[in-house]
Amino acid sequence: MAIQVLLTDDHPAVREGLALLLQSHPDIAVVGMAADGGEAVQQALQQGPDVVVMDITMAVLNGIEATEQIRERCPGTRVVILSVHGDAEHVFRAFRAGALGYVRKEAAGREITDAVRTVHAGKCYLGATIVDTVIEDYVRQRHAPNPLESLSAREQQVLRLLLEGHTSAEVAEMLALPPASVAACRSRTMQKLGLGDAALPVTLALGSERRSGDRPR
Repeated sequence: MAIQVLLTDDHPAVREGLALLLQSHPDIAVVGMAADGGEAVQQALQQGPDVVVMDITMAVLNGIEATEQIRERCPGTRVVILSVHGDAEHVFRAFRAGALGYVRKEAAGREITDAVRTVHAGKCYLGATIVDTVIEDYVRQRHAPNPLESLSAREQQVLRLLLEGHTSAEVAEMLALPPASVAACRSRTMQKLGLGDAALPVTLALGSERRSGDRPR
């Protein structure tokens, strides 16, 4: 039996073009078209398509919200996002909403048929350009500079002691440093971390660092 597909896009020309493309394959049948997310949800409830091809930016109900509703109310229906957006944030939001596939519109002619077949089989599909974007974003986050690495060993030491609740005077005594040196060190540290000179922002920043340092390795 052919894979039943519902097309959702707010541009009629896009819907018609996708329909012609998909129906040129005997194993795929376009059973409906919707102009917005709300209409897509209603048609999905009525027709129970195997796959919904969903744009993101639409009036009434956007594609992310529509995907959430379809996956909740029609668990047997899979969703492929087809969008002009190719950044990692949109991809993450789409998959978190329950989509199984993501294809850039510019690559639809090459990838949409494979995407429909793949998600119908219960597998995930990412277009080639989307894969590159996700990998680049992952690598960028993994190698993003840590502002704490800009601190000297002494500045990190003072930072941790302040976090533990010690006053500047106590830190000076514990490290056998002049109070003025501790004050200068504290000021440099906050400048490097981009914090103000108030105690609360420093405590919050340091608390975050201490929690991250306590994670199991």
